[in-house]
Amino acid sequence: MRNDLQNLEISQKELEKLTNLPVNSELIIIRNIFNKFCQKIITQIQGSEGATVVFLSVSVSIFAYLIFDVFIKVFAAWIDIPSWLILIILGFFGCVGTQAILYYWWRNQQKILQKNMTISLEILLKDVQRYNSVIKVIDINDQIEDAGNAGVSIKEREKVIAALKLTRADLIRALRTERILRENKNFILSNTELFTNNLAALTAIQVTEQATEHGRLLNEALQIALDVQYEMKTLQSQSNV
Repeated sequence: MRNDLQNLEISQKELEKLTNLPVNSELIIIRNIFNKFCQKIITQIQGSEGATVVFLSVSVSIFAYLIFDVFIKVFAAWIDIPSWLILIILGFFGCVGTQAILYYWWRNQQKILQKNMTISLEILLKDVQRYNSVIKVIDINDQIEDAGNAGVSIKEREKVIAALKLTRADLIRALRTERILRENKNFILSNTELFTNNLAALTAIQVTEQATEHGRLLNEALQIALDVQYEMKTLQSQSNV
């Protein structure tokens, strides 16, 4: 990603901090983690240091099993089951138990999100997705250009980046305002700067552009900004009730 695009995307971590909610929380699947780990090991084995990876993997596995076997013989000698079978059983129930805990945690996160979800927040979250999608489109276009396709370069790139910066500022301001009103339902906003947005500046940039690729990107940023402004007006009217 080029320098002018870095730090423009509103990350998952930043979004959760702005909203103080587990937005876009995903259920962690242990099987998927195990599959990724195995794929990583296989990839390393197929590499130039494959022999070393195999040796280390086998050594660690044997060493761990020997420690477990000694532990069983010392502290659970009364168990008349092979230690390797005990290890498999414990591993199975350990995975099942861990997955159950992860599922419970994820369901709890979903309940918290649903309980605190407002119409304005739902719209703003969709606008954040659209905003991040624009950045992704530009990044992919940059990669295609860097691969040797100079004809796909975005003209007036500086104006596109400037529009995205203005839109990002408006989105963050709107998310902060929505959180304040959501967490303080009886609180009347006294900081009017929270409702000041950069829509006028963004429109001034866009109105001079033609229907080019950079103009399309600017228009997308403008549409997001219009949605944000509408939600800001809605939030402002709620605060004056």
